[in-house]
Amino acid sequence: MTKHTLLFVSLLLLSVFLVGSSMAATKNVTTDNVPITRDNVLNWVKNDTRRFLNAIVRVGDLNRTVEFYKECFGMQLLSQKDFPENNYSKAIVGFGPQESHFVLELIYIYGVDKYEVGTAWGHFGIAAEDIYPIVEKVRQLGGVVTKEPGTIEGGAQVYAFVEDPNGYSFELLQRGPTPDPLCQIMLQVTDLDRAASFYEKALGMTILLKYDSPQDQFAIAMVGYGSDQTQTTVIELKHNYNVTEYTAGNAYVQAALGTDDVYKSAAAVAQELGGKIVRPPGPNPKTNTTMTSFLDPDGRKTVLVDNEDYLREIKNSGQ
Repeated sequence: MTKHTLLFVSLLLLSVFLVGSSMAATKNVTTDNVPITRDNVLNWVKNDTRRFLNAIVRVGDLNRTVEFYKECFGMQLLSQKDFPENNYSKAIVGFGPQESHFVLELIYIYGVDKYEVGTAWGHFGIAAEDIYPIVEKVRQLGGVVTKEPGTIEGGAQVYAFVEDPNGYSFELLQRGPTPDPLCQIMLQVTDLDRAASFYEKALGMTILLKYDSPQDQFAIAMVGYGSDQTQTTVIELKHNYNVTEYTAGNAYVQAALGTDDVYKSAAAVAQELGGKIVRPPGPNPKTNTTMTSFLDPDGRKTVLVDNEDYLREIKNSGQ
């Protein structure tokens, strides 16, 4: 590492620390009187209380999308609000309350009926004990079945792929009961080792599986918070051989993760190679929820949200 790089990292860590210190009076944030360094924030991240909170996507027809997710996937409508002063509406859907489940936040912007999904985002995963009736329901209600239920040759996992009316892809995974059926986000990456290392070190995730398939020209890594990929929400990082660039599109927006300390989480992201803070840690002016946002090494946006503030915001929203 060059002297210039060391200076840049030191200044960035110092700026994160100073922002956090300045907010301590309003948001009870501390650094336990321990200076923020590379080693201690990376060690802290491994013991932080984290989970997947939500993913935000834009849709062209809010009511149709909500009904499709309810009828086909069995999701619940958790809340729906209209914001005419800002020309948009949103609905939150999932398999259980926001306080304990990973959910989807659907955004409809007035007058926009179509978005470009792009190639950087891959799909969401849904686990169910029997995926065959789900596939048929998708077919009946205007979705597209892109892969009929079945297994990979020599494998035991029964799965299918379908698309909703917006063009979002969902992998349906047939498996036993799981705490949260909305169980996966798949992202395309240009360097699998770099991406997996970032999610492991900067975000404290565990690498649950790595698989390379030279015959099919791809490799994947499953990362998440837990020890069993069938019982926890995961990110599937997929690298396609010889692909060096993906299109972002404007449909998928971001995912959000909960943390006990936004400032330390931001410091961990800031000093990991490839991570870029795009919103410094601090309270959201509208909700007073402490948060930060960053781009991963492939430019995908993720938000880190204070766990206590997230629960308070849900309560105040009336859900």
